[in-house]
Amino acid sequence: MIARIWHGVTPASKADAYFEYLQKTGVKEYRSTEGNRGVLVLRRFHDDHADFLLVSLWTSLDAVRKFAGPEIEKAVYYPEDRAFLVELEPNVTHYEVLAGPGIS
Repeated sequence: MIARIWHGVTPASKADAYFEYLQKTGVKEYRSTEGNRGVLVLRRFHDDHADFLLVSLWTSLDAVRKFAGPEIEKAVYYPEDRAFLVELEPNVTHYEVLAGPGIS
């Protein structure tokens, strides 16, 4: 199993609206892509910003490619992301999942 990890930062005032937007865009697309095994959306507030960390789980790197395309290290963004995010981080990271709930 592969974990794809993306990070983004919004102003704190836009955090709730961005979460709603995430659910309609990236999270929805993750879940509808063959080979997706789930997604965690994590958020923390600090100073006047909100950090978002999305951890999506995939059966393989081929499954990740079905979502991200051939350049799997590039972050995937949606049209309104620029209205919410402080910056568009260009890359994501991938990890092999060695242990976790339901993984033996």
